[in-house]
Amino acid sequence: MTLPVMTTERLILRPLRIEDAEALHPMYSDAEANTYGSHPATTTLEESRARLERGIADHTWRAWAVTLKGDDTAIGTVACYEKRQGKVTEIGYVLKRAYWGRGIVTEAVAAMIDLLFAEGQRRVFADTDPDNKASTAVLERLGFTLEARLRAEWDTHIGVRDSLIWGLLEDEWKAARPRT
Repeated sequence: MTLPVMTTERLILRPLRIEDAEALHPMYSDAEANTYGSHPATTTLEESRARLERGIADHTWRAWAVTLKGDDTAIGTVACYEKRQGKVTEIGYVLKRAYWGRGIVTEAVAAMIDLLFAEGQRRVFADTDPDNKASTAVLERLGFTLEARLRAEWDTHIGVRDSLIWGLLEDEWKAARPRT
């Protein structure tokens, strides 16, 4: 599947490539950046490359490298997959620590959400750890609604954790979009 390239005011989101492994290794190997993610931090560049290769090979997910305009170096990723029939898509995102606090994730995720609703999705959602305050802030800025807390939902590398389910419908997005 060919992924579209998305452009925002500051960013270009392009398909991930194996060649991004070196640039993304600092992110994949950052324990704090991976605390609440699906995978623990990697310890070697080879592990980061293998993680990236698995992600690219998994065609259920569509994943983009987040780059700054004028610099094709990957600084993070955004991804999505249609979770179940009925045009419902889950999203995920992660960014290198050096770029935290600049609104880059919000900008990148907004572009992906624009694409998803333009493609005809009716609902976009995110599944976050209750302690992941940064991710919660991103979702709130984007107009997501906290819909549920699933107790002891995931057995993760940091133990059994609850999940918060955040949802966004197309009409809510259209109403919230001018604010983002």
